[in-house]
Amino acid sequence: MNEPADHDATPPDDLLQSTLLLSLIPDVGPRTYKLLIERFGSPQAVLAAGPAELREVRGVGPKLCRQIVQARETLDPAAELELCRQNDITVLTQADPEYPRLLREIPDPPAVLFVKGALLANDALAVAIVGTRHATRYGLDQAERLAAGLARAGLTVVSGLARGVDGAAHRAALEAGGRTIAVLASGLLKIFPPEHQELSQAVTNHGAILSEAPPTREPLSGMFPPRNRLITGLSLGLIVVEAADRSGALISARHAMEQNREVFAVPGRIDSRMSRGCHGLIRDGARLVSSVDDVLEELGPLVEPARDRHGREVRHAAELQLNDQERQVLDAIEIDATSIDQVAASSGLPVQRVLATLSVLEVRRLVRRIGGNQVSRVPGL
Repeated sequence: MNEPADHDATPPDDLLQSTLLLSLIPDVGPRTYKLLIERFGSPQAVLAAGPAELREVRGVGPKLCRQIVQARETLDPAAELELCRQNDITVLTQADPEYPRLLREIPDPPAVLFVKGALLANDALAVAIVGTRHATRYGLDQAERLAAGLARAGLTVVSGLARGVDGAAHRAALEAGGRTIAVLASGLLKIFPPEHQELSQAVTNHGAILSEAPPTREPLSGMFPPRNRLITGLSLGLIVVEAADRSGALISARHAMEQNREVFAVPGRIDSRMSRGCHGLIRDGARLVSSVDDVLEELGPLVEPARDRHGREVRHAAELQLNDQERQVLDAIEIDATSIDQVAASSGLPVQRVLATLSVLEVRRLVRRIGGNQVSRVPGL
């Protein structure tokens, strides 16, 4: 296997154009891209490789081999980049610091992301909401309630801009003054469904729309399941609101499980076809969700601390629901055992108030008691 290329020695524009060129080849999906980079070390080396070398890579048959060899003659990454520039679309590769950290962790992250709007560091605190396009009034109400609650708590709401549950979640997050991210199966210049053009602009203004498809790519049915892995990949957890037996939302749930994300499902009427998928998920181990608190408490410690919208460090999503006094007490508690008297001294609060607040923090699974007079943060926090 070739040694990985030294990207620091590669002109950034050349690396970007080569990465984009390779990703524009129709049959080079994320998994094939990863195998090619593992074999050759860089996009430039892949594009310079001969047919015999390319055929050594698993999944590269004669047709794809010809596509890669001919790519520089048949595709124009410079024109694609110029189109993006003219339409305020940012092109991100995994080499860019703005590329979402959570997305890097999934088995098949996209080589290139097209983004309109802004991805912020606090978007690492995100939860996805998905569900049927044919939502009942009950389903729309639950999507709106949960999305608004998550947004008010400071989390970013991620969904797919589809009709039904997705659109309701985006709108509710925006109306609550929060951030939301829409992940498209089409290119960013081919908004689907077309009646969500205005919604997509609102999402862009208060979050971002993104896709792994080039800007002018039309929506095709086969692009929706791969899109779903990005919705879950950008999120700490997934809430499914109304899903029939074969709903695309259940594909999202499977992606979430494979990516080690938490899966939540909203229960519905037992005789409703649109609730069968959610009830099946709950039967198979998904967390039944009735409120935002259910979600925040279940998410557990973050792999890496994040920053909330106020710039404060957050190690557990449940911290987003704390009031000022609860935050004061939590900040006074160390990873190691901390005496309650020390917590009172550090927080400046009376012992009785500290004790009452500790009870709340215990319920939220942020701290634990050690003996009678000591507490510590839950491991991993």
